[in-house]
Amino acid sequence: MLTFAPGPSKVFDKLPEYFQDAYNQGILSANHRSAVFMDLYRDTENLLKKRLEIPADYRLLFTSSATENWEIISQSLVEQASFHVFSGSFGKKWFDFAQNIIPETDSLKLDKNTVLEVADLEVSDAFDFIAITQNETSNATQVSNEIIAGLVRKFPDKMLAVDTTSSMGGIFLDFKLADVWYASVQKCFGLPAGLGLLVLSPKAIAKAKNKGEYGRYNSLNFMLENAANYQTHYTPNVLGIYLLNRVLQDMRPIKEVQEKTEKRMQALEKLVNQSAKLAFLVTNPAARSRTVLGVGGEEAFIKSIKQAAESKGMQMGSGYGPLKPTSFRIANFPAITDEEFDNLIRFLESY
Repeated sequence: MLTFAPGPSKVFDKLPEYFQDAYNQGILSANHRSAVFMDLYRDTENLLKKRLEIPADYRLLFTSSATENWEIISQSLVEQASFHVFSGSFGKKWFDFAQNIIPETDSLKLDKNTVLEVADLEVSDAFDFIAITQNETSNATQVSNEIIAGLVRKFPDKMLAVDTTSSMGGIFLDFKLADVWYASVQKCFGLPAGLGLLVLSPKAIAKAKNKGEYGRYNSLNFMLENAANYQTHYTPNVLGIYLLNRVLQDMRPIKEVQEKTEKRMQALEKLVNQSAKLAFLVTNPAARSRTVLGVGGEEAFIKSIKQAAESKGMQMGSGYGPLKPTSFRIANFPAITDEEFDNLIRFLESY
């Protein structure tokens, strides 16, 4: 069954080859204090920076998942409180976790069709962090690089953290704009779940040191001290890091990847626009994700189209949370081949 679910999503077809190579090379038994692992960490960080155009002085840390980073950010980086802007379930969950740690945390919830107007946004001096969900997997919305740049210009004294869980590796992100970025590998990187990425600017690293938070298992300063030697503070998912390394070796530069992502999304949008039955979950094109397409409709119709897709060997991603019965989601991720994408288009054209 070919899945178009937006995570865990389809993995790259070369994964069995990568697995076999990992076994043959002894990576599965590599000690995370060994030269073998340190070389793997260093090379993976360098490849990620090269492929995604991340500034050279930023730092890559490995975690278990994107959601683990919610806690790390609030515990080790936020000194006063964070202000969260979101439109969907995952942005709300990030806010809830942060507020549980720092009760003064506050938020602005947007409608899924509303584009953030930076000029109208007010964030008081009580908050030293702004948190943005750049690509909201639950409702297929996004925040553009231009809006992120606008936040930086308006709030230069505040640190910006960006959730790119379902977009990092699939579109161009201007990493120099923000100080904290995070993602998971089970989406645009086309890998099994179980590895999170946390990317920090020198400014964020300095803020962690200034706060001086220690004493927890995932204290950022403890993580950074180990990362300085290309090690981790815990026994890591060495296989996941190796597989990410191999994906990055084969990956085209991110602006080339984005061209393909955008071309495919435009084909999907054209199809929905011309369909008598399909409808956009996000009707405002400016708020619509480029890596996840949400399709809405009556509950009975959504159920029937998902069943029809499964009869053709394709699994659509279910809607998330309250949107589950009245929508489905399509992952527009790099691991999906041209042939698979064409089969999806042909199926949807019948609607």
